[in-house]
Amino acid sequence: MADARATFGAWDYGVFALMLLVSTGIGLGVGLARGGQRSADDFFTGGRSLSALPVGLSLAASFMSAVQVLGVPAEASRYGLKFLWMCLGQLLNLLLTTTLFLPVFYRLGLTSTYQYLEMRFSRAVRLCGTIQYLVATMLYTGIVIYAPALILNQVTGLDIWASLLSTGIICTVYTTVGGMKAVVWTDVFQVLVMLMGFWVVLARGTMIVGGPHRVLELAQNNSRINLMDFNPDPRSRYTFWTFVVGGTLVWLSMYGVNQAQVQRYVACRTEKQAKLALIINQLGLFLIVGSAAGCGIVMFTLYIDCDPLLTGRISAPDQYMPLLVLDIFEDLPGIPGLFLACAYSGTLSTASTSINAMAAVTVEDLIKPRMPSLTPWRLVIISKGLSLIYGTACLTVAALSSLLGGGVLQGSFTVMGVISGPLLGAFILGMFFRSCNTRGVLSGLCVGVALSLWVAVGSTLYPPSEQTMGVLPTSAAGCVMSPTNASDLLGPMLTSNASSQMTSPKMDPSRPAIADSFYAISYLYYGALGTLSTVLCGAVVSCLTGPKRTTLGPGLIWWDLSKQMSSVAPKEEEAPLDDILTKNSEELLDGVKRPPDFLPIHVDHPLFLGQKEVKVAGSWAPRSGHNGGPDLRESDL
Repeated sequence: MADARATFGAWDYGVFALMLLVSTGIGLGVGLARGGQRSADDFFTGGRSLSALPVGLSLAASFMSAVQVLGVPAEASRYGLKFLWMCLGQLLNLLLTTTLFLPVFYRLGLTSTYQYLEMRFSRAVRLCGTIQYLVATMLYTGIVIYAPALILNQVTGLDIWASLLSTGIICTVYTTVGGMKAVVWTDVFQVLVMLMGFWVVLARGTMIVGGPHRVLELAQNNSRINLMDFNPDPRSRYTFWTFVVGGTLVWLSMYGVNQAQVQRYVACRTEKQAKLALIINQLGLFLIVGSAAGCGIVMFTLYIDCDPLLTGRISAPDQYMPLLVLDIFEDLPGIPGLFLACAYSGTLSTASTSINAMAAVTVEDLIKPRMPSLTPWRLVIISKGLSLIYGTACLTVAALSSLLGGGVLQGSFTVMGVISGPLLGAFILGMFFRSCNTRGVLSGLCVGVALSLWVAVGSTLYPPSEQTMGVLPTSAAGCVMSPTNASDLLGPMLTSNASSQMTSPKMDPSRPAIADSFYAISYLYYGALGTLSTVLCGAVVSCLTGPKRTTLGPGLIWWDLSKQMSSVAPKEEEAPLDDILTKNSEELLDGVKRPPDFLPIHVDHPLFLGQKEVKVAGSWAPRSGHNGGPDLRESDL
């Protein structure tokens, strides 16, 4: 491999530009079709009329972004194929999400998942969950936008600000204009580009090494085929247990209760379609993770005797993949551009999804409850403006993500674990602990965030050693370089490497004892720590303070699902619900079939219609065992 810095050519930039144009065209075309969005529901859920295939592929694309394109191959190269146990964690997440969480959210017909927290507990809990989600998503999206900017800057020398701005502006534009439908259909295209990029690298790298048998032989001889790692030590970065226990809970916080994902599967026509979408998403995740891990093993075999991280060709593990692509495709113009498009596609899909989800949460949880009289058109304008604001905010966070030291994969999972882990605990308390009250869940959230944030900050200040994490050995003994370079670079590097391996962190007198125990646990356990501590503390405090509400509405507790009919169904009419509600309420109610257990209520009592909250004169509501709380059963309106 040449030491000269390789760059992208005209063909590469042409392929890259084509992907950007296609993504923008799909997003704007879908968003502006049939007159665009006529209500906030159209903007955020696509009118709840999407089918399983595009939604499933969109779900797969969202969290499998440039973080995966950069991070998974590097981690598989350094830690081995045991990274494939992540697929088992994702499978367990699928089973738990489709069984426990999807039915609750779908049948309640919510646009914001945090509406559930108010229906189950109180408005304070809803606001707490909303703020935590906005912070976590903004940080996560900033890291994801930074990842491809890292590729362009480190490999081609392109100004990092140009990279950040081009990423942010493109996804912000088509998300602002097109809403959820634009996000979903661009994701479909982008996930195909991601897979194509991985498969091209896999095929070319395998051919150079000498075929699949040679790749597996070299990987086996150098301990990279290490699936049977059942080490129970939580400090080991990747083992069977870290993926099955920690990984499952991290993915559950992303797919089970995360607004960006729930918002899309409740956009499906039926509950069956929503479950099918999650299954399609799972197949997509298997393909992406398997392809990325395979690229990491091929990358190790190509650099088996000349690790570019040891020789100084790259300065961080996240730069392995762009260097590999330029090395193996230097004689094939246009193919490196496909990889660039692969990484960029992942970024666009995740960023657009996050921006749309943050705007939805802000409208549903912060604006509509305080300004219930806003017209549908004003809500659409506000939603688009919020998308623009959040896109700009994510760009700012992306600029700060360059300060990360542990790599983009660890950074992204740390953010989701620290903040989304406790939120998962709050939803578990609501759905499975009938006696849990507001004081309990708020106490649990505080303890969960504090504990997971403590260990995350501690591990950043006192990072564990490579021996503790289980980094596999690499070599630079086979590098071909001039005698001068060999003496000036390789000798000191090997000496430094040897001395660092002999030095134990425990010999540092300023390093606290907790740094090699609690702070050293795998980052995949951060989310599990936050979830379990939230549930435990919330249950204990609720038992001590006693239940505040004795009666709960139908569908709020998981085992009461049979009492809640699905409130999300295909719409036969074209006009949005907001337009229907502007008609004379008495005229509408005359055609409503009133169940025998419905009684007329006071004029000012709110009526819940799916995800909307409106006040209708002379409306009807079910009998309720609690006073002053909102009705939670659907009317036929």
